Amino acid sequence: MSDLLAVIMVASLPWSTTITSIFSALFVLSVCPRIRIEELIDLVRRSRSGFAVGLFALALLGTLWATDVPLADRLRGVNPTLKFLMMPFLLYHFRKSSRTVWILWAFLGSCTALLVLSWVTVLVPTLTPTASLQPGVPVKNYIDQSQSFALCAVVLAWPILELIRSQRVSLAILLLALSIAFLLNLSFVVLARTALVYVPIMLFFFAVFYLPRSIFYGAIVCFLFLVGSAWLASSTLRDRTNSILLEYSKYSVSNEITSAGMRLEFWRKSLASFREAPVLGHGTGSVQMVFDRAAQGQTGLAAQTISNPHNQTLSVAVQWGLIGCTMLFTMWLGQLALFRGLGFYPWLGFIVIVQNIVSSLFNSHLFDFVPGWIYVIGVSLAAGMILQRADKTFQICDGRNVER
Repeated sequence: MSDLLAVIMVASLPWSTTITSIFSALFVLSVCPRIRIEELIDLVRRSRSGFAVGLFALALLGTLWATDVPLADRLRGVNPTLKFLMMPFLLYHFRKSSRTVWILWAFLGSCTALLVLSWVTVLVPTLTPTASLQPGVPVKNYIDQSQSFALCAVVLAWPILELIRSQRVSLAILLLALSIAFLLNLSFVVLARTALVYVPIMLFFFAVFYLPRSIFYGAIVCFLFLVGSAWLASSTLRDRTNSILLEYSKYSVSNEITSAGMRLEFWRKSLASFREAPVLGHGTGSVQMVFDRAAQGQTGLAAQTISNPHNQTLSVAVQWGLIGCTMLFTMWLGQLALFRGLGFYPWLGFIVIVQNIVSSLFNSHLFDFVPGWIYVIGVSLAAGMILQRADKTFQICDGRNVER
């Protein structure tokens, strides 16, 4: 039952916020009766997920010193961290489950269905569900879609390489075609500009860790050739890249309101507010209040306010200061260290964290719904499987020692 609930939760993630939330709650209820507290505490310690739970606890405590913030805003500030409480339950289940591969196929299948629908709405724009969505983005938004498609495309690199090594060429070609289809969608249909940064970094890590040095440099040359070809063939790719440079130049010269300009202005205001309360921050849910205060008497770009500074570190720093930033980076680095080995699950956990860290330079992706849940589920699944295999190896070795 827990496996089926997890499958529905993960499969619905690219499509529906409500379904994911409902089935995550049902999943927790299904796991709770089986939990042994001592075992759970040991898992949290070994998986370094205690810092994720600590971020939720800090958000809850941060409501106490956000005295200038309305209670409703403080509670809304706690809400994005609730998903971190799922990590111990997911870890506990995945360490014991023999059906974890169902979760992987569920997410890949769901994203593949979304990929097909994305291409369909590009070819037939009238099939786009609502007028507020652009062709190629049938549900949610292009940032969430890009995050999911990029992750699928890059994570598939490991099984493709292993299938080629084991001479299962037909299945390798099928997965390679699927991976390329995800990348083509990013290049020609719709692309979050953040993906221009994290996709090359993710692919570079794969090449460094898994490709023999004899073909590493050839792969780099091939990648550059493909990027150049995509650049020449795709107006979407060129427009998204050029827009960053154009908007930055406008920000430097004038006070014109642009997406990149607003992001830079939000970062500037966030740093200024961090200097006002560097240790504990301004409290949970205080970002909107801080920005509103900084916008008083301003015009144009400087008058823009928001509740999200579009940078994960700054979002944490404004609310919880150095204590929050220390907890955030300790969580990232500690969990990266857990995935140092070779194999699919270390690769999965590592690349989920790398994507989150890089994309969080430009967005508060731990606190956003789809990217945040991808992090929580991906890291928990990979850590659970690594710990499961480590425990089995220990039991086998211990059994041999007993026999001796």
